[in-house]
Amino acid sequence: MDALILSRIQFGLTIAFHYIFPPMSIGLSVLLVIMEGMYLKTKNEIYQQMTHFWVKIFGLIFALGVATGIVMEFEFGTNWATYSRYVGDVFGSALAAEGIFAFFMESGFLAILLFGWNRVKPGVHFLSTIFVSFGAHFSAVWIVVANSWQQTPAGHHVVGTGVYERAEIVDFWRMVFNPSSIDRLSHTLCGAWQAGAFLVLSVSAYYLLRKRHLDFARRSFKIALIIAAVSSILQLATGHYSAIVVEKHQPVKLAAFEAHYPASESAPYHLFGIVNEKEERVDYGIAIPGLLSFLLHFDADAPVTGLKAFPPDKRPPVAVVFQTYHFMVIIGTGLIALSWLGLFLWWRKKLLNYRWLLFVFVLSVLGPQLANQLGWFSAEIGRQPFIVYNLLRTSEGISKAVNANQVVTSLILFGIIYLLLLALFIYLMNEKIQHGPVDSDFVKEVQRA
Repeated sequence: MDALILSRIQFGLTIAFHYIFPPMSIGLSVLLVIMEGMYLKTKNEIYQQMTHFWVKIFGLIFALGVATGIVMEFEFGTNWATYSRYVGDVFGSALAAEGIFAFFMESGFLAILLFGWNRVKPGVHFLSTIFVSFGAHFSAVWIVVANSWQQTPAGHHVVGTGVYERAEIVDFWRMVFNPSSIDRLSHTLCGAWQAGAFLVLSVSAYYLLRKRHLDFARRSFKIALIIAAVSSILQLATGHYSAIVVEKHQPVKLAAFEAHYPASESAPYHLFGIVNEKEERVDYGIAIPGLLSFLLHFDADAPVTGLKAFPPDKRPPVAVVFQTYHFMVIIGTGLIALSWLGLFLWWRKKLLNYRWLLFVFVLSVLGPQLANQLGWFSAEIGRQPFIVYNLLRTSEGISKAVNANQVVTSLILFGIIYLLLLALFIYLMNEKIQHGPVDSDFVKEVQRA
């Protein structure tokens, strides 16, 4: 393999591993605000225990997110120097805003959240929890804005020629509110809320199965179940509107999602299938005729632009995009069904009678992670062969000085380090879960210290 393919694999590995953590921290921050707010309102000590316990989990996730995110910034310079030069003016402003308005807020108030229990008033501590949550969300805002600009560039003009060609901002707010930023941001945040909610559901279901910390587990489970049910429906709605935006601004990507080849015909929606790129069709598939056209235009006969409307050198890898997109949809549909079934049985006070369902909830923590990763793969691979849609090809963004041997060496080293980090994360997470929440008597002793 050449340096281009290896660099793409390396960046894909680093960002995929990093993306395990930010969605969980964003989603968990919302639940922390609710839990601590419930404690301040009710003075029920169980909510204080819940906040103490999940703050520790949040701190662990935040630390891993920061550590794994730093690597990508260096890769922009080492592996993607031409790309960095091209987008530097755009990304510089967005990522500077992320650092100033988001990361500093989140990390600054995190110190109070983690260590300020007996050093500040309860109201001040609650305020720090809110600001940490705001910081986590604002961080997502600016990262998604920067990435969305790659998908639907706006508010810029191109200056320079050859290797010195670059995009330069002429309208900052048009860059921020580019055609896809709001829809992609809402979809990303809903996925993050799901990740946090299903993490809490998983641990709470584990305690319920083991008959440990039952009051803690029931209340945590209830809060997380409501968030999971609401966010799963919002995820469906935001995903629908995101697809409409993709069809308008990146029609070749939308066509790849469904492997829709005819240049302009009514499009079916495949439940599953195997793409035959050579013959330009979907084999062994089940499709509902006209459903994609109906979802996009509320007309089953409306034409949808297909892959044959674009030259082969401007099409993404259709088979990969098709599968990642459909597995994401399948998992997302399963999460909707699971959360709403759980909410219905909880309302009927029968959920705890179904131990098999609690076991499913224990495993459900993997669902949002897989869906988020697959959705990201669909969006990024679907943009190929462009790294900035219709402006800069991925093959043109690679660093000219880097060679394949250098990338292979760093890829192996990154792989080893990330395996160690993953093992450490799982070990520490398991230690905290096995230890369980701190009892209220201990919390009182800490506050009196």
